[in-house]
Amino acid sequence: MAADASTGDTTCHMSMSLDGFVAGPDQGRDHPLGVRGGELHTWHMPGVEVGDADRTAARWLMRPRGAYVMGRNMFGPVRGAWDEPWDGWWGPEPPYHAPVFVLTHHEHPPIELHGGTVFHFVTDGFDAAYARALDAADGAGVDIAGGASAVRQALAADVVDELILDIAPVLLGSGERIFDGSQTFGFEPVEVLHSRLTTHVRYRRKRG
Repeated sequence: MAADASTGDTTCHMSMSLDGFVAGPDQGRDHPLGVRGGELHTWHMPGVEVGDADRTAARWLMRPRGAYVMGRNMFGPVRGAWDEPWDGWWGPEPPYHAPVFVLTHHEHPPIELHGGTVFHFVTDGFDAAYARALDAADGAGVDIAGGASAVRQALAADVVDELILDIAPVLLGSGERIFDGSQTFGFEPVEVLHSRLTTHVRYRRKRG
């Protein structure tokens, strides 16, 4: 089995449909992952019979990181100015347990929740958010948590060392893709795991 990511790596782990979508259409309060987007994530949902491959991929997904970068759409359904209270989808103790830097065009004070998660809101773009995440992680690694736009920006900035795609046998037809606008794919597969629910492919950045 291939070795796990180095501690200080920048990682990204996304579930994807066969036709390349990481979220369905019409994301919002009623459909956080878009219409039918939840079908991409059955491999790690409670109450679903999963296999060893899925359990291994779930450990990859939940491994601790020093800091996270995410887009505003992933943080919540509020659009435009912050005109209503919102502290994320995850309840009083989100699973991150580390600083999370949220890309937004509208200023917002930090939100500190239980378990060490603090959401910081960054208005000056991906590069600034990523630099702050690297500093906060202090060598413990950064994860690009999603959604599609944040991942596209990370790939364009060429900062991702390890990319994991969980490819579900689902066709969504429309929604959000992470490779729109990409001309090259600078990764090579180092590990592939299969289950009846998903094919998990772990890629590493090509060297040289």
